[in-house]
Amino acid sequence: QVQLVESGGGLVQAGESLRLSCEASGSFFSINSMAWYRQAPGKQRELVATITSSGRTNYADSVKGRFTISRDNAKNTNLQMNNLKPEDTAVYYCRADYRRYSMPSIDISWGQGTQVTVSS
Repeated sequence: QVQLVESGGGLVQAGESLRLSCEASGSFFSINSMAWYRQAPGKQRELVATITSSGRTNYADSVKGRFTISRDNAKNTNLQMNNLKPEDTAVYYCRADYRRYSMPSIDISWGQGTQVTVSS
């Protein structure tokens, strides 16, 4: 299985930046894609950004032009968040879609989440 650990959350003021990181560990054949989701109090978890193993990215409309997802290697993903707004306040979760050895199916693993708070 894949274990994911996020880091980099914190409290910032509107207009400032934060960089989140997610590191995968464990035994697996490959990670197909990695993504960041977020969940604000009282709201459903929503997709923020995804990146495939080939580097193709996708963003929620609300973060386009401000957030950038990247991968340093096959086991890592980063989310650079610029010009943060109070509405970006949420717990941010890392997700990995991966394959186990000798298994054709895709499994999903989630990190424990990291809090991002943006004050106005």
